[in-house]
Amino acid sequence: MPGCFKKTLFALSSLISFVSFILIVVAMGTPKWMTGKTLCKTGADLVNATDPELVKFIGEIYYGLFQGGKIRQCGLGGRRSKFTIFPHMVKKLNTGLHVMIIMFLCVAIFFSLVSFGFCILNAIKVPYRAIKGPAGVCLWNFLAGGFIVLAVTSFLAAVKLHQLTERIANFRENVFQFVILEERFEDCFWLCVASGTAHAVNLLLTAISGIHFPKIKTKTEEANVTAEDIMY
Repeated sequence: MPGCFKKTLFALSSLISFVSFILIVVAMGTPKWMTGKTLCKTGADLVNATDPELVKFIGEIYYGLFQGGKIRQCGLGGRRSKFTIFPHMVKKLNTGLHVMIIMFLCVAIFFSLVSFGFCILNAIKVPYRAIKGPAGVCLWNFLAGGFIVLAVTSFLAAVKLHQLTERIANFRENVFQFVILEERFEDCFWLCVASGTAHAVNLLLTAISGIHFPKIKTKTEEANVTAEDIMY
């Protein structure tokens, strides 16, 4: 049976792994990874809009991995619309990169659950095989955190290098052209970052669990029994 200190550490690690799993699931299902402001360039150029008039041509956009929405402003008031990435819009985007982001997060979900199970196992008993012990916990947390890092990096590349927001804003726009004025990473994106950080914390806790702290020994005073003590 593991000691009380190790039980506490692995119980905490199992909780962190489960929280990481929840964070990734919530992030994937929420349509707000990125928000931004769009300018209807075609409409603004048609009327030669100056700074005070540009407000009528500035809209908004938000999207996640599967869906999103936008407010289209082209001088005649805002028009709201929603869209889905699959199956139509993905053809407009970098399909391979977008699918890789989703696959990386799905694999991270799997390893988060495996890490959760291994942490529970180590909190209950000391496994005989090393791969089921702290070494295995470190491996699964490293893999889960690594795939989250890959997903976050791929999303950053899609936004910054492949103009993901601009491509989505101009999807099926045959007359008007939209340019991106502002982009902001929203809470769901940072949930994935927090999930990766959680696995880094688990690696630290597992490393601490392997530290052997010196035991404090109390010295017992030896009783000096003399012949006089025996007489009395």
